[in-house]
Amino acid sequence: MILETAVLHVKPELADSFAASFRKASAIISSMTGYISHELQRCVDADKEYQYLLLVKWETLEDHVVGFRTSPQYLEWKQLLHHYYDPFPVVEHYERIHLN
Repeated sequence: MILETAVLHVKPELADSFAASFRKASAIISSMTGYISHELQRCVDADKEYQYLLLVKWETLEDHVVGFRTSPQYLEWKQLLHHYYDPFPVVEHYERIHLN
């Protein structure tokens, strides 16, 4: 399993419509091959009220970087969400370390 992370800095003037757009985008990403789950969390620190953390679990790295990002569905995702961010988020991928 791969965990995709992205810190999203939403433009303050667009914050009111961000959640509704993200709900629509959630239907897109959740339909993709290799998708496991996702969650969006809002930062509760006083000086970061427009910052969110996106966590997406994928079966493989390729499911995200090839399957999703090269799909027509990604273009819809991009149209719904990318104009909200400043700066544009850095996306990183992690794999679990088994300590036992």
